[in-house]
This record gives sequence, structure tokens and C-alpha cells, in this order.
Amino acid sequence: MFSTLKNAFKIKDIRKKIMFTFLMLIIIRLGSQLPVPGVDRHFFSEWFAAQTGDSFSFFNAFTGGSFENMSLFALNITPYITSSIIMQLLTIAIPKLEEMQKDGEDGRKKIASITRYVTVGLALIESTAMAIGFGRQGLMEEYNALNVITVIVALTAGSAFLMWIGERITENGVGNGISIVLVINIISRIPSDLASLFNQFVKGKAVAVGALAVVIIIAIMVAMVVMVIILNDAIRKIPVQYAKKIQGRKMVGGQSTYIPLRVNTAGVIPIIFAQSIFQMPVVISQLAGYNGTGAWNEILKYLSSSHWCKPSELIYTIGMVVYIILVIFFAYFYTSITFNPLEIANNMKKQGGFIPGIRPGKPTSDYLNRILNYLIFIGACGMTIICILPFFFNCVFGAIVSFGGTSLIIIVSVLIETIKQIESQMLVRNYKGFLND
Repeated sequence: MFSTLKNAFKIKDIRKKIMFTFLMLIIIRLGSQLPVPGVDRHFFSEWFAAQTGDSFSFFNAFTGGSFENMSLFALNITPYITSSIIMQLLTIAIPKLEEMQKDGEDGRKKIASITRYVTVGLALIESTAMAIGFGRQGLMEEYNALNVITVIVALTAGSAFLMWIGERITENGVGNGISIVLVINIISRIPSDLASLFNQFVKGKAVAVGALAVVIIIAIMVAMVVMVIILNDAIRKIPVQYAKKIQGRKMVGGQSTYIPLRVNTAGVIPIIFAQSIFQMPVVISQLAGYNGTGAWNEILKYLSSSHWCKPSELIYTIGMVVYIILVIFFAYFYTSITFNPLEIANNMKKQGGFIPGIRPGKPTSDYLNRILNYLIFIGACGMTIICILPFFFNCVFGAIVSFGGTSLIIIVSVLIETIKQIESQMLVRNYKGFLND
């Protein structure tokens, strides 16, 4: 990775792209510190610190601490992520959108335009809920119509501006703009999390105990990173053979290739789906000013990972079991709407391709389905283990940090993808140089 970046800085065009991306990230971090006009940040910081659940902590990690600071970027790019997922699901349900997706570059531009409008709409809804819900609890210096409108406009504009920055990074930077914005937000929280771990397990302890704690923390983080890399890059190669055929006076075809099926076919999407379902009741309760008593409070404890795996509250671990089931379910569900084995089998048949030992058509589709179901289960279980480990250490050892398994999966996946994009840009430039010579 470091050698790739070193070589990239030697190329003027790519160096400009990297510097442009770095400049945009600086703007993002500066904007994360700008307060929303009319908001009592001291009140909100105290309110956030008093929260015992993990729902807002997860959201705060995705916004790089902007939510806790109630800055202009408090919503960050979460509305864009939600709208992108919604559009992916609607593409399968609405034939018109499916046609757009298959209509080349023009169709993708239309879908991207619709996604922007949906993003602004979601940001408007979320900012309105926050302004009214938190405003009634004392968020604003003066709770009146003018301040409510100001907060709504500021938060919506901040989210839209971050979406614009992400698209500029994609076009003029190193690519993968929205993902890079999300990663820099998550990474910005790591120093404070490491400082928290140091103060909790190392500071003031005996040298041997402190050293052992450091070794254990590093070992756990390295093991999780290695697991993410393995799951992210692991593929199952399905061999494909193409029959020879005559075109004009030439014999073409007959080559061998393969279909790469990723083990982690759905990526981090199933985890985001499952966490969103668990967090929604908690977030709604907080916005509604729920006082945390009664039977509903017991239900919320099942949904909060801060109560899972606690020796004194093992009954709430049922929530974790439901969470695992949801992750596996969404892994199968999301893959089923983004990967169509029947379409691949039909395309192979039209092009004269076949999997050795498997008949073309439906038998090929059934074979791909069987392999895919096997891979989905392995990938979903692997990703679930990575996400559950931080919950376990948080509850058993009290290692409370915002940096969790989901964050780690996103960071490693995006960094690997960005490095690959830089390498491909370097390769294209070398080809161009060879052709010009």
C-alpha cells in the first residue's frame, strides 16, 4: 500500500488528485466543528454523555463526532447512504428504474440525480425531527419557529454540501468519494477511542498489567483487520469454458475463464440494515422524550448492544441472537436482489459458455445458486463475528468505544478499494505513455 502511494506521488496527475482529496477532507473536518446557529451545544453535549444506549454512539461515529458537537455536518452523509440503499432496492421493484440502470451511462446519471433529490428529502425529514424533538428538550437557546427553521436549513444544507464534496472527490480526486468521506469521519474518532482505552486499562496500572493490556488490545485489533481483509478479498472462482465457433473465416472462442463469486457478497449492507432496525425504536423514543420507564424500557434493553453479554443481564443477550439472525437474513436478501444467477446462466448460454460438468441453462443457474448460498452463509457469519466481538468486550470488560466492527469493515474495505483505484489509474497512465511513444 505504501509503495503504491509513493509511486502515485511521482505522477503529476495522480498527485493532484490525491492533494485535491486531502484538501476536501480538511474542509470536512473544519465544517464538523462549526456550530449550528441558535443551538445550545453545552446542553447537547451533556445530553449525549447521559445516553446509556449505543444507538446515537453508532450514528456519532459515522458522522465523525459532528452529531455530538451538533455542528453543521451533524447529519453528515447518512441521508445519502440511506437514499442509495433505497434506490438499490427500488431498482429491483420498479421496472422503469431497472431499465435506467441497464441504459448505460445516461441511465446511471438519471439514477444518481434521483438519489440526490431523495437524499435532500431524507435530510429535510431527519433535520425536522431533530430540531423539533431535541428542541422541546432544550437543544435551542430559544425554542421558537425561527430557530427551528434555522436548524432545519443548516442541517439539510450541511448534508447536501457533504454529498457535493463526495461527488467532487469521485470526479476530481482519487474516486470513491462518498465512501472516503465516511471513512475519514470514522477514523477521526479513533484517537479519542484509543485514549479512552489507555485511560481505562493502562493508565495507573502496574507495568506488567498495562503492558499485557496493550498487547491484548493490539492483538484483537490486528486479528479483526486480518479477518476483514480475508473476507473482503476471498472469492470462489467458477470455471467457464467457451465453445469454439466460426466467424467469417476465423475460428474464435474456445478460451477458458472464470466467474468470481465473492465470499462477502453483500458487504456491510446487511449489518447496516440490522443495526438500523434495532436503533430505530431507540432513536424515536429519544426524540419523543421518553423517560425510560415501564415495559417499553425493557424492550429497548433487548435492542441495545450495551446490555448484551453482561453476566448480570444475560436475558438481554436474546437481542444479540435476533441481531445475528437479521444479519444473515439480510445477507441472503440483499444478494438475491443484486445478483441474478439465472441471468448469468442465460448470458453464458447465448455466448456459448458453460461450466465444465454442468449443463447450460437452468442446471447452471441452480449450480450457481447452491454455491452462492454456501458463500453467503460463510461471509455473513464472518462479518457477524467481527461485529459481535466489540459488543462482547464492551459488555464483559467495559471497553466502551464508538469504534466497532462495522466501522472497521468499512475502513478496511474502502482503503483497499481506493488503493486498487489508484493502481488502476497508474496502470492506465502507463498504457497511455506506451501508446504515445
